[in-house]
Amino acid sequence: MARKALQLVRDRMRDEQGVWAKARLWWDLVADFAKFAPREYGYIPVELAGAAAGLRVGGVPSFRILVDEPMRVGTLVWASVLSLMLVGTSAVLMEHAGGQPLGSFAGSGRDAAGQLRWVPKESGAGMPQGDSDVELVGSGGARSQTPGTPGSASDLVIAETKLDDAERRRVVDAVSANLKEHYADAGAAQKMADSLRAREQRGDYNGATQGPEFADLLTRQLREESHDADLGVVYSAEPLRAGPTAPSAGAQEHYRQAMQEMNCTFARVETLPHKIGYLKLNAFPDPAVCKTTAEAVMARLNGADAVIFDLRENEGGYPGMVSLLTGYLFAQPRHLYSPRGDGPENWTRPVAGSQLVDKPVYVLTSRATMSAAEQFSYNLKMMKRATLVGETTRGSAHAGVFHRIDDHFGMGIPEVKAKNPYGAGSWEGVGVTPDVMAPAWDALSVAQRLAEKKVGR
Repeated sequence: MARKALQLVRDRMRDEQGVWAKARLWWDLVADFAKFAPREYGYIPVELAGAAAGLRVGGVPSFRILVDEPMRVGTLVWASVLSLMLVGTSAVLMEHAGGQPLGSFAGSGRDAAGQLRWVPKESGAGMPQGDSDVELVGSGGARSQTPGTPGSASDLVIAETKLDDAERRRVVDAVSANLKEHYADAGAAQKMADSLRAREQRGDYNGATQGPEFADLLTRQLREESHDADLGVVYSAEPLRAGPTAPSAGAQEHYRQAMQEMNCTFARVETLPHKIGYLKLNAFPDPAVCKTTAEAVMARLNGADAVIFDLRENEGGYPGMVSLLTGYLFAQPRHLYSPRGDGPENWTRPVAGSQLVDKPVYVLTSRATMSAAEQFSYNLKMMKRATLVGETTRGSAHAGVFHRIDDHFGMGIPEVKAKNPYGAGSWEGVGVTPDVMAPAWDALSVAQRLAEKKVGR
């Protein structure tokens, strides 16, 4: 929770520009501290003071609570001030750690837009979420591309040394070649390639002497040209692995064990008052591993008069799980948005015995909701099957493929155009807008009230 709270603070610091927006951010932080600090730290329980008095045994030193009275106002004020300073300093350091933006690739991390991660599966940096050795975590992840692709420069080794003109030129050439060969929009790919080469010839990149800096610069320029947030260049201080496209047995076993320990990210399932089912899902796991768990969870919700899906901390996963869970809500097969073009995951499959097909559905969202979680929300909203409650989501819609350029540079490229059966724009770059806007922290209570009113209680 602390990590996500800091991420939300960083998001607001990035998105809310201007003096008044920044002032409002700090006012919200002060208000939160003023509200919760007295409740959490204002009083010392009397029973703890009494218990501590008897802990000295055989002359062994012990800690004692000497008073059981409320903390002084001055203590609370100074604690709040110091806490605010710590939060602000942490946010700044997180954004500019080591003089480089966090979007720079170092094993795993987010890009300059805070939306994507390339995760080496066996680096220990995170759980596998797709079907490859290296993934681009978007809607459903991505697969890796082995060396030997057009434009690859496997002899280029850039670690702690500065980039020179020849090295930058080779990276630009490789990026341009990969774009023209693999990007879904051939016309846009040619335009981006021409722009990159023109900038390189003018010397626009001469000042970019560090790998992370150069990768971020190329990423910004590609996105300015394409308006595609899933297109980008990354740099890794550690050598990028040149492995097969199929996941290793070790990575598969690691993922399976992780899912078992985390109950396949089904964090909480229960029946709230008035027979309202509640499911908190923190990712959309691989149905090949977690189908049985998903079926057991949905069975527990089957008798509910309304269902709330809590996706406020869900950062995506597999489209197959999106299709599986959506199938419980429809009596007939339905065509879904798919980031990977045509395929079986484009359709839901009705579940025999599901009693949820005609029950009210609510989906909770936040600014941290992204990727496959956005796909789930978007589909239900477009089909008018659910009411979305909370905040506008992150805005990551496309599926990308990771292409290794050399030992330290790589890039993510959306290779196929998404199939959208609704005849409308996707949520790429803009997010999914809720039907009922509410702060993320209050979305559950708002949804509960709506559900109670809907079922007539």
